[in-house]
Amino acid sequence: MTERTTDPATPREPDVVVVAGALYHRGRLLAARRSAPVELAGRWELPGGKLEPGESHEQALVRELREELGVEIEPGERLPGEWPLKPGYVLRVWTARLLAGEPRPLEDHDALRWLTRDELDSVDWLDQDRPAVAEAARRLPAAPAPGARD
Repeated sequence: MTERTTDPATPREPDVVVVAGALYHRGRLLAARRSAPVELAGRWELPGGKLEPGESHEQALVRELREELGVEIEPGERLPGEWPLKPGYVLRVWTARLLAGEPRPLEDHDALRWLTRDELDSVDWLDQDRPAVAEAARRLPAAPAPGARD
């Protein structure tokens, strides 16, 4: 009988993947303030949600931002890294471009703010989101000149 062992060097897919969007528009990054659950309420995050069975990460991001913010987005590149949220949960972040709609806090959020690079430290980010926000800031496009159109 052959005994099977799990190689600890082989990465294991987490039980739950949470996808989030570093949503850029006009040289700003969108921050969303949590309204639930209670332990996260009042702190800021990159919006997103759980990957559902059968979805790609990008499909989940499009769906989640449509449900949470009422917008249509185009996923871009995945930011390097992944961040543990709680046991069995991991956060993965993609850049995203706003295609249509004006973001509104529809689910799990009570406020939204578009932040320039200089304003990123003006909100109380969730600890788990801080490294992702730092990565997103490196890719934050320059703000358009006053009066410029998209």
